[in-house]
Amino acid sequence: MKSEFDAARLDVKAFAQAGGRLAGEQALPKYERLAEEAQGAAAQRTVRWEAQGEQRKVVGQADQVWLHLTASAVVPMTCQRCLGPVDVPLSVENAFRFVASEAVAAQEDDEVEEDLLVLARDFDLHDLIEDELLMALPVVPRHDACPTPVTLAVADADFDAGKDAKPNPFAALATLKTGKSG
Repeated sequence: MKSEFDAARLDVKAFAQAGGRLAGEQALPKYERLAEEAQGAAAQRTVRWEAQGEQRKVVGQADQVWLHLTASAVVPMTCQRCLGPVDVPLSVENAFRFVASEAVAAQEDDEVEEDLLVLARDFDLHDLIEDELLMALPVVPRHDACPTPVTLAVADADFDAGKDAKPNPFAALATLKTGKSG
């Protein structure tokens, strides 16, 4: 009998025991927080993902529950250099080990390299996908090479002209000093 799993309410332990595999493709706006970061044509973009469950045997301990996740998307953003549109490709691949409680996760977090999550019977895989993609966003989105030349001037030409027309206040002090000593 083939068991069907729902990514929105995933029983992670059963998914791992079955060696389950889920894959999907949804419109970017389904991931609201990620869509908030997007600029422009986000409605035409998609998020592709795949999840694989695994149960690992550990000598002297309970079996470990693992979830392997890959996800990718292209998010339209604004280049912070030229202020034009830029497509930012995102790709994540991560493995998560599930533990019984928050206390166990807090205790083991500093000792292990893998990411730990708390085991739940109604785990929302879409939230994890969105979290991982949000963390993959660049702090400063920009083109590798902007399509239009970027002017990096900090002042215009008239700025220096105005400076020459104004007398130097120290020059006036110098005339006072030379007038007293003479």
